[in-house]
Amino acid sequence: MMLNLDFAFLTPAVLSGYVVKGFIFSLQLTLIAMLGGIFLGTLLALMRLSGRTWLVMPAAAYVNTMRSIPLVMVILWFFLLIPLVTGRPLGAEMSAIITFTLFEAAYYSEIMRAGIQSIPRGQVAAGYAIGMNYSQTMRIVVLPQAFRNMLPVLLTQTIILFQDTSLVYAIGAYDMLKGFEIVGKNFNRPVETYLVAALLYFVISFSLSTLVKRLQSRISIIR
Repeated sequence: MMLNLDFAFLTPAVLSGYVVKGFIFSLQLTLIAMLGGIFLGTLLALMRLSGRTWLVMPAAAYVNTMRSIPLVMVILWFFLLIPLVTGRPLGAEMSAIITFTLFEAAYYSEIMRAGIQSIPRGQVAAGYAIGMNYSQTMRIVVLPQAFRNMLPVLLTQTIILFQDTSLVYAIGAYDMLKGFEIVGKNFNRPVETYLVAALLYFVISFSLSTLVKRLQSRISIIR
């Protein structure tokens, strides 16, 4: 049975009225969660590599717990439980931003930990030899190199993060997929809107992946 597809209703006016708003939030969520996740993830990585048990144990527990739970469950738990604790709702968008930042920090932490461990120990020893402490050695010597080495992997994780933003539908946040869903319901054309949504996600993700591959090639040449 052939589907009677009709995409004529997806005019620029319709897309700008419904989808652009959701796309902007998806982009904001991705950027904020990326920056916050990398910052918190770097702190977690440093804690796990510090050698101090009182830092290693909580950081490892946090990372392993977050990496063992599906993101959609974390989103739902945070959205439903936090208002019970605080007595006031955060709102779907703010809840999504906080949840994604905390969740992605666990994944960025493992990436940064691998990047830090890829730096030769001799450079750390050299930092200590010229009078730097642990914090200074990490900030000045190790982390800049680790970021450069792990940049393609960090960006790849960010692409996955962008794809995962579609999960905020579970709490009613207005992301790009939600915009397409509303269009599909208003025009009674859900099949067409979901097909276009899938195509748009593919184009964005594939384009970014191609850029990451080119960046990785340039970094390899520099090395």
